[in-house]
Amino acid sequence: MDRIGESHSSWISAVVRYLGWSIPGHFAWEVLQLPLFTIWTTGTIGQNAFAVVHCTAGDVVIAGVSLLTALIQFGRPSWPNTATARVYSASLALGAGYTIYSEWLNTSVRAVWAYSELMPVLPGVGTGLSPLLQWIVVPTLAMWLTLGRAPWKRND
Repeated sequence: MDRIGESHSSWISAVVRYLGWSIPGHFAWEVLQLPLFTIWTTGTIGQNAFAVVHCTAGDVVIAGVSLLTALIQFGRPSWPNTATARVYSASLALGAGYTIYSEWLNTSVRAVWAYSELMPVLPGVGTGLSPLLQWIVVPTLAMWLTLGRAPWKRND
């Protein structure tokens, strides 16, 4: 395989591994944070299950779009062997930024979901702490497992 084919294959393999680690990570987080939303006490078991699956699917889309956008902006043909700190930082910022916007939109403007009294919120922003932490912890673990090392470690 030529160098271009090797780097293309490396990118695809890393993205697939990242998404593969993201799915169970986001699923587990959604299950664990469910009591921090009002649906936990107002919804049926079926509604809670649907919310977890629906939100996990959305999380995986956000993870994929965030990573691909970061790769377009900061990736190199040799990624994931180089430029990992930049790609990781950008994808994390995009995911967290979208989460802040989405939580505000869906809790304050559209009112399609609500936090329970158990959810700590960021002062002034109103975003729940758990969804924001999700977009720091899960992508970090997924990237770490994908790369086999800390994603912020500069190797470029």
